[in-house]
Amino acid sequence: MGQSEKRWFVTGGCGFIGVNLIRVLRERRLVGSIRILDDLSVGHLAAIENFAPVQQLMQPKPMADDHRVELVRASITADVGEWVEGADVVVHLAANTGVQTSIHSPRTDMEANVFGTFNLLEAARRAGTPRFVFASSGAPTGRVAPPIHEDVPCRPLSPYGASKLAGEGYCSAYLWSYGLGTVSLRFSNVYGPWSTHKGSVVALFIRQALAGEPWTLNGHGEQTRDFIFIDDLVDAIIAAAEFSGGGEIFQVATGRATSVRKLAELLACELQREFGIVPQVRLGPPLPGDMPQNFASIAKARRLLGWAPKWEIEDGIAVTVRWFGERRQQPLGNIG
Repeated sequence: MGQSEKRWFVTGGCGFIGVNLIRVLRERRLVGSIRILDDLSVGHLAAIENFAPVQQLMQPKPMADDHRVELVRASITADVGEWVEGADVVVHLAANTGVQTSIHSPRTDMEANVFGTFNLLEAARRAGTPRFVFASSGAPTGRVAPPIHEDVPCRPLSPYGASKLAGEGYCSAYLWSYGLGTVSLRFSNVYGPWSTHKGSVVALFIRQALAGEPWTLNGHGEQTRDFIFIDDLVDAIIAAAEFSGGGEIFQVATGRATSVRKLAELLACELQREFGIVPQVRLGPPLPGDMPQNFASIAKARRLLGWAPKWEIEDGIAVTVRWFGERRQQPLGNIG
């Protein structure tokens, strides 16, 4: 097995980021095998099957270098220890996502994101897995003057931010207590193809426009975000899996701020050019727990991971709009 041909255990692998990670790993021939842990409450197996046949496992067995893609249909809070045996890297993507969801159901958020992360860390420790990549977020930092960076004191504004901060803390503890090579990646606002079920602003606005529904710009759209294209984010995950250090937190972003209003203008321009759609826009109040200004410094990721984004937002938006448009006539289960 070559240095990059790892046995990948991916939680939430049938979701937006997981599907794209598996797509890229297969395209680049970077896998000994892939095992997905997903309860299919959000993601769809059909999305993965666009890239590879998937074998559903019913009984635990160690991972092998057979280049298979396997599915374990289970929750991240279940007893999953035996399924992790043989993995070279665990990429923990599965989570209860979204600030507003966490505000409405904080217990559910905590159980999935805190206990779920602990559960996977413990499984990786017992299996002797050398690398654990944790999907975190900018939400732990709270309301700080941008650019956000890894040394900012964390004061989360939402239960979601608190749960991700707890996950980062457990990753640090498992490095120093047990030697597990953990890396936490604070993803900024990711967008791109295969995000059909995402509630994030890019996917939501495209779906609404294609359905003839209006857009609502909360806070007048003046809030800024750091929007990163999915292929750049996948590159960061792969770099983290190859990283020789441990216990680090990295911002995974572009380092550039884009207002939601500007994003809406880019989307509207592309939708009109591709499909003749002119979305209707209305203004709404700011959402509770929503940060008004947000973008990140990626200096640490550049220095230690050797990673930097390659996609300009105009190009990423164009690819994403076309992907949604090409699939709007397909049944939902066939597009992921």
